[in-house]
Amino acid sequence: MGQVRQEYAFSQRRACGLLTMAVSSYRYQTKRSDEGLRERLVELAREKPRFGYRRLHVLLRRSGEEVNHKRVHRVYREAGLSIRRKKRKHCVRIGQPLRVCTAANQEWALDFANDVTDGGRRIRVLSVIDAFTRECLALETDTSFPSGRVTRVLDRVIAWRGRPSALRSDNGPELTSRRYLAWCIEQKVAPVHIQPGRPMQNGHVESFHGRLRDECLNPAWFANLWDARCKISAWREHYNTRRLHSAISFVTPLDRLEGRDVEIFKERDRKLETARERRAARRAQHVRVTQANATLEPTV
Repeated sequence: MGQVRQEYAFSQRRACGLLTMAVSSYRYQTKRSDEGLRERLVELAREKPRFGYRRLHVLLRRSGEEVNHKRVHRVYREAGLSIRRKKRKHCVRIGQPLRVCTAANQEWALDFANDVTDGGRRIRVLSVIDAFTRECLALETDTSFPSGRVTRVLDRVIAWRGRPSALRSDNGPELTSRRYLAWCIEQKVAPVHIQPGRPMQNGHVESFHGRLRDECLNPAWFANLWDARCKISAWREHYNTRRLHSAISFVTPLDRLEGRDVEIFKERDRKLETARERRAARRAQHVRVTQANATLEPTV
């Protein structure tokens, strides 16, 4: 209203008519005073400095004061009682889609799984997966995994397997700490951090954790930490050497690593080709018989 009167030099009544607003509504001045409510809110806020307006509203109602929560919020803000909250630091990452690996040790994937023992003790399982062979390089079980423990596990794997080109992981504190990043620089390994809330960018290890939970963690009963280590380690051995993996044409990760999958693929191709030739021969014979029967004269 004030802007219209200032720009076009309208009278108050003329401006109200153009905006279809009653003059009495525009000229109305409230006679209600919020001074008592303000003093009461300031008093409560001094007693409970970390309470917001919702908790203060509950305290007012418990003391017998019936007041609307929207009015409490308005007076609360006007009195400058709003609590300053720290903004959550969101991790900014560029999208990291899964890369197509053509050899072992091009990229490893890391992540953690959680479970609990019979005594209620929580355990964590660190998984290290080769993205090409789908081999589980490490399946470490413990109650906690600081960054130093993670790097020690990786050092042990590198000692017998070799150094990877990249390590793909999420943005957990163990995998974004200065110690872990310094270790990556020292080992000349590229850390690949996925976007927050995008687990599909680390799909290899997420799929592995689905198999781990369905086939090991859920069916098994862990009496203690030592029992969990033994059972999870035995399942890792079975996964690498005997379990057929659908993502690599139903061969084991060990077969993929040692190159035996090429021979298996060749044998499958030979069997498929032989089956196709047999089907083609049967179809050709069926066509010849049909044509021969068609040329025969019908008998009376």
